[in-house]
Amino acid sequence: MQPTPTTKPLTPAAWPAVARLLTHTKGLGPVIALVLLCVAGALMNPDFATFDNLMNVLTRTAFIGIIAVGMTFVIVSGGIDLSVGSMAALIAGVMIVAMNALATGANAPSALAIVVLGIALALAFGAAFGIAHGFLVTHGRIEPFIVTLGTLGIFRAVLTWLSDGGALTLDFNLSETYGPVYYQSVLGVPIPVWVFALVAVAGAVILNRTPFGQHVQAIGSNEQVARYAAIRVDRVKMLTYLLLGVCVAVATILYVPRLGSATPTTGILWELEAIAAVVVGGTSLKGGAGRIMGTVVGAILLSVIGNLLNLTSIISVYLNAAVQGVVIITVAYLQRGRR
Repeated sequence: MQPTPTTKPLTPAAWPAVARLLTHTKGLGPVIALVLLCVAGALMNPDFATFDNLMNVLTRTAFIGIIAVGMTFVIVSGGIDLSVGSMAALIAGVMIVAMNALATGANAPSALAIVVLGIALALAFGAAFGIAHGFLVTHGRIEPFIVTLGTLGIFRAVLTWLSDGGALTLDFNLSETYGPVYYQSVLGVPIPVWVFALVAVAGAVILNRTPFGQHVQAIGSNEQVARYAAIRVDRVKMLTYLLLGVCVAVATILYVPRLGSATPTTGILWELEAIAAVVVGGTSLKGGAGRIMGTVVGAILLSVIGNLLNLTSIISVYLNAAVQGVVIITVAYLQRGRR
């Protein structure tokens, strides 16, 4: 009679490999959740699994996803930005006012030139707002929560003043020229989706493959130690807010041709959706570590939830923001022991 084989205990040398495997599996949580949600959606409504609906979900994800990529850098560094929705609204309003002004007069530039100038103006304003946030946080020594809570109100109020409480509408000819930026497709994929993909890949490379990305993570882990390690903490923090401001501008550039207008309600709750995408993707609100691809999955996951609410009658579509709020609280609770 042969002896019964016994399971060999793990040796200390095998423990690091097991830890890496568990960490990798834990990082797949958002992906697994997205897959399960998509399967459930396809079972509940056949229209969910169509290519057109997929492109619709990804296109609507693009705006928040691009902002969430920039938000990942800020949160990983230990900061936060509550103003991105209001910032996007003001940038959209400034773009429309400036472009309409350029279109008037006998010697007005071509519509294409005006659109290009409007895009450049949006990027400039996004960068300027980001630098202002970074300066107030680093040199003003004000908590980022307070800084961006204040600018949230400022940006929204200025847009309301510009629009006189109504809507700012882009000139019809300019709208016709600008429209393809949102509505045109390349190889069957809408342009906003391509831009989102490029921003996500660039963000992943910067965060994981460059000294800047390593410094961002080091500052979020322990700012004091980072200073002792000769990392230029203030400069890195300012660059994270600058990067987020540019991402907000890019998202706004893609959003304006969708409706061709900006109102005081433009961008409402975008900050909630961007932060939710980041935390659902696995980035801790305490900072120190994060994954751009996780943020991308988190943004898509939240868009799928919204899409399912539109296609089914499980709960009212008006509760979409409530669902996102529950997701943020739940993920933050699950992360409470992480550092």
